[in-house]
Amino acid sequence: MNDYIEIINKKLNEYMVIEYPEDIFKSMKYTVTLPGKRLRPVMCLEACRIFGGETDLAVPTACAIEMLHAQSLIHDDLPCMDNDDFRRGKPSNHRVFTEAIAVLAGDALLSYAPQVIIENSKTLPDKTLIRVLHEFMTTAGAFKLIAGQVADIESEKGIIKNTKEETLKFIHTHKTADLFKLALKSGAIIAGADGNQIDKMEEFGQIFGLAFQIYDDIMDEVSTFEELGKTVGKDKKAGKLTYVSLYGLENARDKIIELTAQAHEIIDRYNSEIFVSLLDKITSKITVKN
Repeated sequence: MNDYIEIINKKLNEYMVIEYPEDIFKSMKYTVTLPGKRLRPVMCLEACRIFGGETDLAVPTACAIEMLHAQSLIHDDLPCMDNDDFRRGKPSNHRVFTEAIAVLAGDALLSYAPQVIIENSKTLPDKTLIRVLHEFMTTAGAFKLIAGQVADIESEKGIIKNTKEETLKFIHTHKTADLFKLALKSGAIIAGADGNQIDKMEEFGQIFGLAFQIYDDIMDEVSTFEELGKTVGKDKKAGKLTYVSLYGLENARDKIIELTAQAHEIIDRYNSEIFVSLLDKITSKITVKN
């Protein structure tokens, strides 16, 4: 994992150039290169590896997915969204570069990320490149990431689709799990995996994403700023619809155990220490908190 992270960090720094007007490029680079676990690009590279692909070919896509993740964080922290002043222990983008520049930086990353894929994946077959770009743009748009964010905003106002349970699953799927599914499916596609293998990655990404978001909901309740690097307790104060608010802490912990067991059933057959480690880290941390 550390080798993957080193590669990703090096390429992100290379891709995030600073040109005129400097503020927009500095703003984009600021959030993209903030120290982080790089979970999504790591998962993209590892999915490529387990299906026999050359991970070097997946690096531009992995980095683009991290840019998309950064874009979602920049906009998520804005005063008109979650209004958070900190991200990964540092001031949020809009606190450093102003709200206007932060909005534009997020917009710029939405178009720059696929540009990075296109310009740096010239050895990929055209069919593969189109499939990856289609996955990327669909995930970034109104049907997935943005849909999840809108449902999250509406839930704070009491606007619920059908039931709270269904709305919560919709939010968790589209705001969180879809990015993990994008990473896993893209890596598998680049490796030339077959349809069944790609479907398994999507299933794993859905389960992992739900577990990850429930874990995040728990941490917002019981963790500290030093651990999370962002303001804690905001979800509860804002009346957000979360797994903890709907089911309680103990049920949330039990659900993570259930989901990680399901994820192990899928991923253990692929002999990936990285995927197993990511699952074990989630369960070990909630067990300690218990």
